[in-house]
Amino acid sequence: MDGFEINKILGAILGTCMFTLALNIVAGGLFAAKVPAKPGYDVTVTEAHGPAVAEKGAPEEPIEKLLAAANVEKGATLAKKCLTCHDFAKGGPNKVGPNLWGILDRDKGAIANFSYSTNFKKIMQGHWTIDDLNKYLLNPKAVVPGTSMAFIGLAKGTERADVIAYLNSLSDSPKPLPKAQ
Repeated sequence: MDGFEINKILGAILGTCMFTLALNIVAGGLFAAKVPAKPGYDVTVTEAHGPAVAEKGAPEEPIEKLLAAANVEKGATLAKKCLTCHDFAKGGPNKVGPNLWGILDRDKGAIANFSYSTNFKKIMQGHWTIDDLNKYLLNPKAVVPGTSMAFIGLAKGTERADVIAYLNSLSDSPKPLPKAQ
């Protein structure tokens, strides 16, 4: 190969590089990003509207009234989402959460072979009442801050009543549910 052929090859490579550089400069001018006046991102925080935030002006129905119309079958269907962490069978195993058989009127934190969180042990004293279950099912993290329970709660009072009626049925001797006054 003679010098003329090498010059043509090197010229083609140099010309391609020059064309690419020129194209990059033109594209950078056409599609230039606008520099913000203030560096950073605007982060807007809105108030959460989770289960614990009740609509203002619409008072919650008393749980006793909701339990009068509660449906155990609907409660069983709603409680299926709890099966990931809890077992409902009599003598069933503990999972991530404790077994829930016979929870109504059971002492809080009473399962000996389950490791309850420190906050749960500090805050939850006494035995599980219908009112306690209602508050806990509404928003577990509000009742026991720092709990490891990932469940966000049941916003609807009727759903909580159905689940409480179902949990009440999980017992050798279910307690009579209160009637609305």
